[in-house]
Amino acid sequence: MQGGYEVWMGQPVILRVVAGTLRVPLRGRLLSETSEVVRLRIADSWDVDIFKTMVVGVEHDNPVYVLN
Repeated sequence: MQGGYEVWMGQPVILRVVAGTLRVPLRGRLLSETSEVVRLRIADSWDVDIFKTMVVGVEHDNPVYVLN
């Protein structure tokens, strides 16, 4: 069973993740989804599986580019 993550696939996102008392934002692109996990690409070749039970929020990431 898959959930409401398909609208975010391939887009830059920030996943709000909770692990115990730790809350962290993870930036990347959502690649795939199973019934229990979502796969997030954090760097060019670093894919991480995150349990859906740990995700408390998803938001669109707007990259900021600084030019001198």
